[in-house]
Amino acid sequence: MQINENLLEKLEKLSNLKVPDEKRSEIEQQLSDIVGFVENLSELNTDGVEATFSTVESGATLRDDVPAQNRAVGDDILSHAPKAADHFFIVPKIIE
Repeated sequence: MQINENLLEKLEKLSNLKVPDEKRSEIEQQLSDIVGFVENLSELNTDGVEATFSTVESGATLRDDVPAQNRAVGDDILSHAPKAADHFFIVPKIIE
């Protein structure tokens, strides 16, 4: 599939991006190369290959979900605040 000016304009609208005029031909070529590479993947013979979600056989190793008796993260954050009380930041009043 070749990326042309019309398709690039549609992609610009969809992505809400503007490609500068001096970069348009370069971007068109790069996008065409990417699409060509993806099209090559469809030529791979995947007969006999089982569809999988992960390439890792056993999946991720999980740790036990054990609560820790650590100081709360909020307390660490509030300790760096200029003013804090009762687990809240104290800030100047902005609404009258």
